[in-house]
Amino acid sequence: MRIAIGSDHAGFVLKETLRTWLIEQGHDVLDLGAYSEERVDYPHFGALVGRAVAAGEVELGVAVCGSGQGICMAANKIPGVRGGVIRDEQDAEMTRRHNDANVACFGERFTEPDTAIAALRVFLSTPFDGGRHEGRVEMLGRLDASNGAADV
Repeated sequence: MRIAIGSDHAGFVLKETLRTWLIEQGHDVLDLGAYSEERVDYPHFGALVGRAVAAGEVELGVAVCGSGQGICMAANKIPGVRGGVIRDEQDAEMTRRHNDANVACFGERFTEPDTAIAALRVFLSTPFDGGRHEGRVEMLGRLDASNGAADV
């Protein structure tokens, strides 16, 4: 699977851990930076990951910052992105099953590397349930298409 990954400086170490694990698992990883712990701004990297996913350059994205929250907000500003903050395997499973999430967001300050790897494994292997959840995901798409003006 082709996967985009990006982080700010506060997520760099965990991003590198996840990037290495993804490569070891045989995935084709598009590393969009940051490339060091030098201070950078998370909106830039969240948007880069989100754009790669929305454009179809990759199948899924992974974004990391200190908390996971800011970079997730940035990625979700890109129409077509459905990112969720992942703290554990249950978060990973539910964001995929119920929300068809396409970007997994992690917080280096809140999630240990082994937990993040386990959660990413679940995220990558869990299918979207569809069914009653499909209409809700379609509503999210209408919000994207209308810049939030759609009546959902």
